Amino acid sequence: MSLSRVAIVFFALSPFAFGASKEIMELQRDVALLQDQVRNLQTTLDQKVAAIEALTGKTLDSVDRTNASLAVMQNTFNDTMKQQQLQLNGPVANVGQKLGQMSEDFNAVREAVLDMNTRMSKLQAKIADLENLLNTVRAPAAPPPSNGTVPPGDPNSGLAPGGSFAPTNGGNGPPQGLQAGTLYTSAYSDQLAGKYDIAFQEFGEYLKYFSNTELAPNAQYYIADIYYRKADYANALTAFDAVLEKFPDNPKTPDAHYMKGMCLVKLGRNDSAAREFRDVYARYAESHPDIAAKAKAQLRDMGLRVGITPKRRSASN
Repeated sequence: MSLSRVAIVFFALSPFAFGASKEIMELQRDVALLQDQVRNLQTTLDQKVAAIEALTGKTLDSVDRTNASLAVMQNTFNDTMKQQQLQLNGPVANVGQKLGQMSEDFNAVREAVLDMNTRMSKLQAKIADLENLLNTVRAPAAPPPSNGTVPPGDPNSGLAPGGSFAPTNGGNGPPQGLQAGTLYTSAYSDQLAGKYDIAFQEFGEYLKYFSNTELAPNAQYYIADIYYRKADYANALTAFDAVLEKFPDNPKTPDAHYMKGMCLVKLGRNDSAAREFRDVYARYAESHPDIAAKAKAQLRDMGLRVGITPKRRSASN
């Protein structure tokens, strides 16, 4: 190829070579810009990651400090609660002891009140006996007419089995000079003095000769009471029944009713005794609350309840 042809070809291709070089340069510039942006982005990311790591570290430190503070608070709370519990255990125990003591004191007071009621009822009964005795002494019963002096005989000849009175035979009256008031006073004094055998005979004589007087129910009751004191519960039961049957409406009736229940307890007849105590409570809860309270206490000692409504006394009573 001649030099002229080479020159022609060179000049012909030079525009194309210049255009390609320009595109390469632009591409290289774009790549350089992109690399700068990547470097800038990497730097930014590194900074943000470093900031996040620092923030995370601070947060973890705060969490650790918070946990430590919570642990301290928990320990302080536990210690405080223990101290409060220790401080309260003593007063609470003292309060429990005081409540227990108060309960015991209350039970003692209740027992004392029941005992006082029992003694008051006995005292009232004795006062009633003395009043009746005084009335009898002031107006002694006149002995019925008789042909001569009737010997007293057996002091218990006028008593039916079990201590209940039996009417005298043949209309025989008391021995001459024997008065109801004097005989009852002697019998009652011997009964109070614990001379039960003598008192038993005297009350028997009283029922034999003065069975229609005002103090006859009392004499029958004390005969039953002497049987009970001697632990002769079968005869005591019969004698108390005699009070209820022969003298159903007299001051000794409530006591005889209650003592009948006590005899049944002593005889081991608990079912009958429970019925008797319930009847006592129903009849006398309002008119004789002391007797009703004793009957209720007996039911409680037997592991039973009253379980009934007290009967109200009618207006006629």
